[in-house]
Amino acid sequence: MSRFARRALVASPTAQAQAAAAQLREIADWVPEKEAELIVALGGDGFMLQTLHGLLERPGDPVPVFGMNLGTFGFLMNEWRATGLDDRLAETKAFNVFPLKMHAETMAGARHELPAINEVSLLRETRETAKIEVTLNDRVVIPELVCDGILAATPAGSTAYNLSANGPILPLGSSLIALTPISPFRPRRWRGAVLPDKARIRLRVLEPMKRPVSAVADQREVRDVAVVEVVIDRARELTLLFDPEHALDDRITMEQFIA
Repeated sequence: MSRFARRALVASPTAQAQAAAAQLREIADWVPEKEAELIVALGGDGFMLQTLHGLLERPGDPVPVFGMNLGTFGFLMNEWRATGLDDRLAETKAFNVFPLKMHAETMAGARHELPAINEVSLLRETRETAKIEVTLNDRVVIPELVCDGILAATPAGSTAYNLSANGPILPLGSSLIALTPISPFRPRRWRGAVLPDKARIRLRVLEPMKRPVSAVADQREVRDVAVVEVVIDRARELTLLFDPEHALDDRITMEQFIA
């Protein structure tokens, strides 16, 4: 029996991805997602994140995902090819990633717990700048950060929003978290920090009635937050599969040399 014999196929709703899925359904056998030991995902990075979040919400250990790019950037995806899938899957390289876990409490006292594969970001809701107290491992490290927001990113997510906010690119497997301010005003010279992935980050919104802030775990938003805590969730491991020539760690390394 070949590697990953029971495979499920999922595709984004775009015409391009749906056409590619139709091709693969004609040349290979597929099983329902709940019976699969591997998922092949067709789409872009946004659809890959959606697929991975779906796996986190199901009981049991998540199965590996092999993505093929039929979107825009496809940083988390492999090249789209309709042929040779068996051979490609036999040679894939696996990368394990741990999501962030966000605990958010709103001004009204509601509590939310959400996973984030790329980043957790706090963003101002109005024209007023946000004021945020930053605590690391129970120690207040910035009493008042005046900014548009702040984000915590995983290595897998460090080339996404984090990079756009001038945060550092983190090599996969580096066991680090990037803590990056978004348009900081005070302290003027603080441009973020690189933290060990055992760090516990607590972000408390100052003057929340006057300066409301939302918290976003990947694409899921909680508005009017008062306190947000972020840690790595070691209990939930996700596996991405890549062609050897398109390995994610190499992509992350090469992103540092793109002008």
